[in-house]
Amino acid sequence: MQMCFSECTPLDKALRSLVNVPSSLCLVCAPDCSQLDLLRLIRCILQVNITIQSITVQSPEGLRTRLKNTDALILPTLNGQSCSNVVLEASYLITFTEAGEIASAGVSLILGTINMMARFVLQSFEIRFIQEETQPVRLSGSPGYVVGLPIKAGFRTAGSGIVQSTNEAGQLTLMKSTPAQNCLAVEGVRTPVLFGYSMLSGCQLRITKDADCRLLAPALLSVLKGQNFPDYVASFGDSLPQNELDWLQISNNVTEASTCEIPVSFQIEVKWTKYGSLVNPQAKIVSLTATVMTAALPQVDSGSEQTIQIFSSATFVDVSAPAEPGYKARPPIEANLPFDFFFPFV
Repeated sequence: MQMCFSECTPLDKALRSLVNVPSSLCLVCAPDCSQLDLLRLIRCILQVNITIQSITVQSPEGLRTRLKNTDALILPTLNGQSCSNVVLEASYLITFTEAGEIASAGVSLILGTINMMARFVLQSFEIRFIQEETQPVRLSGSPGYVVGLPIKAGFRTAGSGIVQSTNEAGQLTLMKSTPAQNCLAVEGVRTPVLFGYSMLSGCQLRITKDADCRLLAPALLSVLKGQNFPDYVASFGDSLPQNELDWLQISNNVTEASTCEIPVSFQIEVKWTKYGSLVNPQAKIVSLTATVMTAALPQVDSGSEQTIQIFSSATFVDVSAPAEPGYKARPPIEANLPFDFFFPFV
């Protein structure tokens, strides 16, 4: 089953009608394209098919089943006090060319059953736009960050803006705790830093008499920060790499000791504020600070060992200023009187 549509002007919309044809449902600008002039005829011919990519049926208990056949025409059915095959969710995917023309369109539907006695029916619709021959990058908000989505981060290179990893969940990460709790065995095991979620992870480091501080220090730092810790973080969830003004440099605080010390904790502090309208504020990151705390390597007797706890954390601090109502300035009253208005008194 396919649906087709054409772009119509307000005048065309008054002439639109639904035409039922086998295996399709088409929306055109007029019942007969031959009745239109040349300009409208071209508009009527240049239609884009909306392909139904998937149909999922949801039971009243919430169980979802994806149908294998999307060509069947499924119509709403009334069964007593319930109506089945009602659209609960619709997700559209529009693909466009570099010139801005729509190349293809698809929709995924979720059908369900509603009670006819219900006063309200909850439906959700979303639409995504993807340019042809480009790699789509998932956003973490539009424009402000959404709680629970990964923080966007990357590296700055000369002449090419911000370079990001194609793995949106791997741009800013923390060490992930494992059941073994062995710090030297968790390198490469990471978890993304999600906006608004404070996190804490840790591992254990076993120190023996033969431990070399000069070898342990860089190894632990790699475990805590990861192989490629970013230099910049995006202010908004939809910041583009080419807009360098939307990116903030990450501040790194590292304690430098006169003697060799090993890192024992890695802390990421994200300060954010509510930006924009009071009715619909958007989350904006204003700073990100990464702090590495170090400590001296403990002395261990021969034949024994000591365990050190290594921690990694991420915290979010709301630095929004208290909201204040704003009012427009009172318009000035410009009164012009004739020069002899007070004659003969003046």
